[in-house]
Amino acid sequence: MFDTPLEALLTVSLLILSVSTLGLVYRVIKGPSTPDRVMALDSIGINLIAITAIISILLKTDAFLEVILLIGVIAFVGTVAFSKFLQKGDAIEYDRNS
Repeated sequence: MFDTPLEALLTVSLLILSVSTLGLVYRVIKGPSTPDRVMALDSIGINLIAITAIISILLKTDAFLEVILLIGVIAFVGTVAFSKFLQKGDAIEYDRNS
């Protein structure tokens, strides 16, 4: 079934990350508070990066490295926007003087 122990370990890691992501999706939907939902969304982004990296290793390609970078940037910007929204009530500030 598996050629090397590394492939078996990566497959088990992929399964664990997938189950973890499903649990985080539940936390986003049913989270008791908005900060809990934001933390779950950020964790989903981290899990997606890890899942993409494991798939890239299993397929023996570096074609997904740009995708990993893009997911990381989008997750970071989303977390910053959510935290700014929670702090000030606005995610985008408009200069009303001009």
